[in-house]
Amino acid sequence: MNPRLLMSSVALTLAMVGSSALADKASDTLNAAFTKELESVDSYFNSAREGVILQRSIWDGLLYLNQETGEYEGNLATSWQWVDDTTLEMKLREGVKFHNGEEFDADDVVYTVKFVANPENGVVVQRNVNWMKDAEKIDKYTVRITTNGPFPAALEFLAGPVSIYPNEYYAEAGPAGMALKPVGTGPYMVESVDPGKHFVLKKYDGYHGGPKGKATIGTVDIRTIPDVNTQLAEMFSGGLDFIWGVPADQAEKLAAMGRLNVVNESTMRIGYLELDAAGRSGADHPITKLAVRQALMHAIDRKAIVDNLLKGKSKVVHSACFPTQFGCEQDVTTYEYDPEKAKALLAEAGYPDGFSVDLYAYRDRSYAEAMLAYLADVGITANLKYLQYSALRDMRHKGETSMSFQTWGSYSVNDASAITSQFFKHGAEDFARDDEVKAWLDVADTAVDPEVRKENYSKALKKIADEAYWVPLFSYNANYVFTKDAAYTPTPDEVVRFFHVRWN
Repeated sequence: MNPRLLMSSVALTLAMVGSSALADKASDTLNAAFTKELESVDSYFNSAREGVILQRSIWDGLLYLNQETGEYEGNLATSWQWVDDTTLEMKLREGVKFHNGEEFDADDVVYTVKFVANPENGVVVQRNVNWMKDAEKIDKYTVRITTNGPFPAALEFLAGPVSIYPNEYYAEAGPAGMALKPVGTGPYMVESVDPGKHFVLKKYDGYHGGPKGKATIGTVDIRTIPDVNTQLAEMFSGGLDFIWGVPADQAEKLAAMGRLNVVNESTMRIGYLELDAAGRSGADHPITKLAVRQALMHAIDRKAIVDNLLKGKSKVVHSACFPTQFGCEQDVTTYEYDPEKAKALLAEAGYPDGFSVDLYAYRDRSYAEAMLAYLADVGITANLKYLQYSALRDMRHKGETSMSFQTWGSYSVNDASAITSQFFKHGAEDFARDDEVKAWLDVADTAVDPEVRKENYSKALKKIADEAYWVPLFSYNANYVFTKDAAYTPTPDEVVRFFHVRWN
């Protein structure tokens, strides 16, 4: 929709609702919206940001990363120490109960680790769990987790995507049952799930507190509303109290109206074009040629997209990682916007008149369409194939896409292993299949010496840039819009913590 038409409709809606309440504060219910349909609430069987957001409210990890200090704090664990390079011993918090009344202890940690670390159980993002080898119960409130070789980023993952599940319940319910009736120890418990459409969370009065603190809002009611314009209309009519991911132009106009809180914050998510350099989708595809990939790098004006579409705190990125992540080398080959150079490289590769290619995407259609226009300017006809995230992910896992517009938020793990190693170590989403890059990443992921880690991440990222395996595009920012009756401070890790939302 044209932004002017959108804002006209929003203004009309505003006039219609007049002074009606913009929040459901009276019933102590925060009404929120997801834009993307979540395939499963089970945190190990989805890879979506919406899943991460629910995970942090419903479940707890052993550790917690304080966003203000950058320090790890005990959550379900109260203390921890490395026994050796591959063994982490943790003392567990006593007196914690799961939402179904099941007592939390070492058996739950051991069961969870053994289940998720077994590749046969099919955890969607293997990188989040495949560093763990096993877990051993020392006593009721002491466990030891062993890793598959030294893994310095272990604490990052234990403070992020590794949730602890109730062993008795999960053994019976499995992923399918957990997706419909989630049970955790987090500040919110789940009252109901309408898969992919509607999720109702209730404050867990028995929450242990810990570093997250107890939730203050009684109910969080989340509906999936794919259309942002519909979300905005509901914000004005009082049907919604909290949304995020609002496009920059609309956010600016909403802020000018002064009726809602509009906050912009950077995120760890980056956008990139994934290029099939390895020829998984076809050995003779143009993208298997280095000059073509370099042409793609020069063809897209990333700064213009940032300045005109993303705005806010977004920046152009040049490396295959988020700049603040440990090991994210920034001194790599860069490719400035230069359409004439792109045309010359295409001619050098044997495509003086360009070629046709399918560009797959699952979000941010306007960004993808901007890239189509830039590619067309250098003679590349890109046909946009816009799919649901899960469908596109399955195609990529099978190696069926030659070029796709992807984003990755690293599960908010501030370490290059959470992104570079996810996509360049010969897994299902590796379209480079470079043995040298993989070898460097293997060392970087497991070295105990931080300088050795940095050196090997640097080597890998420099080659990724030299070979133009990806077209890194930009970092994302997020525009949060919420009622004046609510208070919330977003964090750069792109995790909406409903348990930190307060009524004014």
